[in-house]
Amino acid sequence: MSDPGVSPLSERSLLGTTTTVTILLFIISMIVGWIGTVHNPAIGNELLSLFQKEIAGQITIQNPVDMCLKIFANNLEACILLFLGGATFGILTLVILSLNGIVIGAVTEIISKGHSALFIAAAIVPHGIFEVPAFIIASALGFCMAQSLIAEWYGAADTAADAGRLARLFLLYVLPLIAVAAVVESFITPAIIQIVA
Repeated sequence: MSDPGVSPLSERSLLGTTTTVTILLFIISMIVGWIGTVHNPAIGNELLSLFQKEIAGQITIQNPVDMCLKIFANNLEACILLFLGGATFGILTLVILSLNGIVIGAVTEIISKGHSALFIAAAIVPHGIFEVPAFIIASALGFCMAQSLIAEWYGAADTAADAGRLARLFLLYVLPLIAVAAVVESFITPAIIQIVA
C-alpha cells in the first residue's frame, strides 16, 4: 500500500474490500457457532461457561466507572491483538476474529432458549453497534498489514510505512469506538436490560 504509484483512492478501496471480507468472515463464524450449538448444545454450554468466566466474570463490577475502565481495557487488548495479528500474515487475526464470532453465535443460541429476542437485543445492541465495528475495523487493519507483508516480500510495499498509516487509522476509528462501547455497556445497557427484563 506504500507504493508511490498507488493512489489514496486505491488504498481506501483496498481497506473497504478487506473490511467487507472481514465482515463476511465474522458472520460466517457466528453462523458456525450458532449451528454447532443447535446440533450440540453441550458445546454451546461450554462456550457460555468460558464466556462467563473469562469475559463477563471479569467485568461484573458494582461501580459502573470501574466496570467501564475494565471493559475498555479488555476490548482495547482484543483490538490490539486483532491489529498486530497482521504481523503473523493475518493468521492470529483470523483465529481471534473467528473464535469471537463462534462464541457470540453459540452464546446467543444458548441465551435465546431462556430469553426473548427483545432481551437479547437489549443486552447486545446498545454497545454492540460500537463494539462490533471496532473489532471488524481492527481485524481489517490487521489483514491489510498482512497484505502489506506479502507485498513487501515481492518488493512491492514498505510494511513499516504501511503499519504507521494503519496504526493512525486504528487510533482514529477503533479507539473512539471501544471507548464509547465501554461507556454504553457500563451505564446504558444495564438500564435497558432492567426495563425489558
